[in-house]
Amino acid sequence: AQAVPWINDPNAVIIDISPVAEFNKGHIVNAQNLLPSRLADPDKKIQKLKDKKLLVVCKSGQTAISAAGNLRKMGATEVAVLKGGMAQWKSDQYPVTTKK
Repeated sequence: AQAVPWINDPNAVIIDISPVAEFNKGHIVNAQNLLPSRLADPDKKIQKLKDKKLLVVCKSGQTAISAAGNLRKMGATEVAVLKGGMAQWKSDQYPVTTKK
C-alpha cells in the first residue's frame, strides 16, 4: 500500500528487474523492464533516471534490494523496493498488465 503513492507520482519510475518472460506475464502498469546487469553497469539511459523517484520491483522483493543498491551507487537518492515483490502485489490484488 505504501508503494501506491509512488506509482501514482508522475516523477516516479517503476523498474521491474524480472526476466522478460516473467515481466510479460504480469507487471505494474507503466513499469520499465530492465535487467539487473544494466543497473550494475548503468548506461546513459539508466543514468538519466537517477534524479527521479525509483521503485524497484522483482518477483519476491529480494533481488530488487541489490538492484536498488546499484541505483544508489549511481547517485539516485530516492530509491525504494516493493516489499514482497510482484508476488505480494498480486496477492494484495493490485492491478497488473501484461505484454502481448
